[in-house]
Amino acid sequence: MEKRNDYVLWFEECDLTSIPLVGGKNASLGELLKANIPVPPGFAVTTKAYNLFLEKGNIKKEIFRLLEGVKADNMDSGETASKAIRALIESTPIEDDLQDYIGEFYRRLSKKCNIPAVPSAVRSSATAEDLPGASFAGQQDTFLWIRGVDGILKHVKKCWSSLFTSRAIYYRTKMGFPHEQVEISVGVQKMANAWTAGVMFTLNPATGDRATVAIDANWGFGESVVSGECTPDNFIINKITDEVIKKTISHKTILYTRDPENHCVKKQDVPVERADIQCVVDKDAIELAIIGKRIEKHYGKPMDIEWAIDKDTPGQAKIMILQSRPETVWSGKKIAPVMAPKKSALEHICAGLVAGRKLT
Repeated sequence: MEKRNDYVLWFEECDLTSIPLVGGKNASLGELLKANIPVPPGFAVTTKAYNLFLEKGNIKKEIFRLLEGVKADNMDSGETASKAIRALIESTPIEDDLQDYIGEFYRRLSKKCNIPAVPSAVRSSATAEDLPGASFAGQQDTFLWIRGVDGILKHVKKCWSSLFTSRAIYYRTKMGFPHEQVEISVGVQKMANAWTAGVMFTLNPATGDRATVAIDANWGFGESVVSGECTPDNFIINKITDEVIKKTISHKTILYTRDPENHCVKKQDVPVERADIQCVVDKDAIELAIIGKRIEKHYGKPMDIEWAIDKDTPGQAKIMILQSRPETVWSGKKIAPVMAPKKSALEHICAGLVAGRKLT
């Protein structure tokens, strides 16, 4: 094995310069930690580990041979290649030294969290995703509430194989993006035992208004919000005054949570008594927005953020940021000013009065 930092890195050791090694998602988590944003601890299995796996398993040539038959105008050809490649990756053993190395980091993570076999989220982090101008995000897999070294190793391979989902293969082929230019890292992160979770945009995704933060929230893990399976509660917060200026409390029907018997994630109905009540109190929504503003300031651009409020902390809300990526829909658009610039404050006030705006 080569030096330690070639194969596994703690998130604290990553930043945006690490993208070729740890992918967009893991690099962003390291960047957040550098900005003192609360992030659950974890580590990145790097692209070098992925390449070592391909090399030691002698499967790289076979993967690219299977990809040669994929046609941009034939989705079925991508489906066929995907099934063969994913089966090949998931059935190839990880080299013993690399297994031990990843396992040692997982044991250290468990010790750091004071939880034996700490439940973890195992997330794909491709080198071409979560980047402004790219639409690769969401094409690879994430697995929640994975426990034990064997479970971690199994799902690291599943993440590696998800670089070759039929959707990802077809998209790269259609866009003319060379398959060999996309590599994959895997993040192993302490699972936030979320009481409530969701997504946050540091602008209003419906209008592009950069003076507000928009938060969508549901009970349980954020998967129900990210996947669009529920109608979440929605909060719009004014960035200047840190006030909730609009909220919509929805009828929430399903949530994802932990199955205490099988130690896995399960989907269940929202209890009747919680279906129509606010799942995030205003104070926590405002605190989330304040953290969102800090993240936006650190990156210097509007951000799309996944968050959770961890119920492992009794008696207080513990907000955790799980992922952060640049917002891509509105960020590329030029926002025209509401009104033309005026020569003086008096001229500005007069123009406002003529337009019918109130002075406050």
